[in-house]
Amino acid sequence: MPSGMPGNNMSVAEKSSGKMTTSFQKLIMYCKKYFPVMITAIVLAIVGSILNIIGPDKISEITDLITEGLATGIDIDAVTSIALLLVVLYGLGFLFNIVQGVIMATVSQKISQQMRGEISSKINLLPLKYFDTTSFGDVLSRVTNDVDTIGQTLNQSLGILVSSITMLIGSLVMMFYTNWILAISAVLATLIGFVLMIVIIAQSQKYFSRQQNELGNINGHIEEIYAGHSIVKVYNATRQAKKEFHNINQKLYTNAWKSQFLSGLMMPLMSFIGNFGYVVVCVVGAILVHNGSITFGVIVAFMMYVRLFTQPLSQIAQAATSLQSTAAASDRVFEFLEEEELSDESEKTKVLKNVNGDVKFKNVNFGYKEGQTIINNFSVDIKAGQKVAIVGPTGAGKTTIVNLLMRFYELNSGSISIDGVPIDEMKRESVHDLFCMVLQDTWIFHGTVRENIAYCKEDISDAEIEKVCDVVGLTHFINTLPNKLDTVLDDNVELSAGQKQLITIARAMIENAPLLILDEATSSIDTRTEILVQKAMDKLTVGRTSFVIAHRLSTIKDADLILVMKDGDIVEKGTHVDLLEQGTFYADLYNSQFDTVTA
Repeated sequence: MPSGMPGNNMSVAEKSSGKMTTSFQKLIMYCKKYFPVMITAIVLAIVGSILNIIGPDKISEITDLITEGLATGIDIDAVTSIALLLVVLYGLGFLFNIVQGVIMATVSQKISQQMRGEISSKINLLPLKYFDTTSFGDVLSRVTNDVDTIGQTLNQSLGILVSSITMLIGSLVMMFYTNWILAISAVLATLIGFVLMIVIIAQSQKYFSRQQNELGNINGHIEEIYAGHSIVKVYNATRQAKKEFHNINQKLYTNAWKSQFLSGLMMPLMSFIGNFGYVVVCVVGAILVHNGSITFGVIVAFMMYVRLFTQPLSQIAQAATSLQSTAAASDRVFEFLEEEELSDESEKTKVLKNVNGDVKFKNVNFGYKEGQTIINNFSVDIKAGQKVAIVGPTGAGKTTIVNLLMRFYELNSGSISIDGVPIDEMKRESVHDLFCMVLQDTWIFHGTVRENIAYCKEDISDAEIEKVCDVVGLTHFINTLPNKLDTVLDDNVELSAGQKQLITIARAMIENAPLLILDEATSSIDTRTEILVQKAMDKLTVGRTSFVIAHRLSTIKDADLILVMKDGDIVEKGTHVDLLEQGTFYADLYNSQFDTVTA
């Protein structure tokens, strides 16, 4: 920008400050239902601090009584009376602070629990396109690291901040009440530290924000690398993975070091300012005592007031450090909670019962990104009970068609209907209930074999599970396990890719939905097991409208209808025999498999 022209760009510090303010505003509004108990805790913290502030004034009285009594005799009754009052004051202050701590610990955990619950619910409301651009590790970091940071700050820093501010203001008032000359001397001695603290906070906020972001990045990288650990090893990409990890880790280190270094300056700075304040009070106090303006007890009280005045500054500095981390964490949590959700479907009431399984695609157009259509004017009528195979080269749009059928993504235009009812007139859950699904990527969770097979299904008997396992070919494997169906599938039980796939196939059979989707379901199974599974699939597809995505075309010879896709379009459709007789694109695909084998 040429010199002399007015600029509208804010500095990094201003942007960080504005972002921090917005984050805290959102956090405050989020906690509003806990305001009554939080206010109670704040009041207790304030009262506890005030009781502690009164103490030095009473100690000053004791000091004066003792000083005067050195010549005439100490008034033990008066000293005892004041001492008992101090015990009551400090005891009540301690009690109030304990109760305040218990309240804030409870509230902070309630808020953390609520946040995790809302993030978990939010995950189910987000469209799949969000996870196409965001790593799972980054999402997990928001659930764990960021929520924990917020909880710790609410638990520890909020009470400290309130007590410290009360102590700061209260001690300042008491100092001026006791002697204004000593008060001004002490304030001037500590003012420089307070100014420096504000400057440090403003400068360090940007590094705290970057630290939280890099923490999410490193979690995402670790989750990704360890999920594909075998691939990294096979392709000798260990050095590259380490290099990438080092780069992210270095950025995390740099931002964490800068944020911690700047915030770490506050404690020694405040300690120096506090000691400097003691020196100033002693020197000025000695002059005032020499002049007869004050008693020795006032100096003793001021020594305590200086500590009560500078200690809160240190605590405020420490709390400010936590608040900066919390601002960055809050920004990431609320950014996630404010992500665009799937459209509300509470008004939709259509539910299909006694489903036949007629499926119709009409002029369907779709693209994952705006302006990039990958499914072009897709239309097809599928009759109930038909086994439909979807084939084509990689990137033709086969899996995308299934994702649209399941309403994982919304259409750009056109319609998909089941038994004449457009799927966008039904709730997504209602659409999902119509399908059982076996994907190329298996998913086995930590639980027993029985729980994995009967996933999300209630009142499934062992007899039903055993029957399905027998059909799929899992019986022999299950019998080799130490606890049969009750064996927990964890790190101690090694499952082959084929065994995992068989469990997911058994899960689909137990679901017993009227429509079936098989997305490369036998891709991880050896040839012998594939024959057995194929027989099980034939039984599974009877009476169901089935969609089979396959690259091995030999597995879909018996399909009632084969849809051949290329670049998002259906270029051919028919039975296996009909398509081979045409001798066009499908025939080339089919024959190329054998050419590859021969070669």
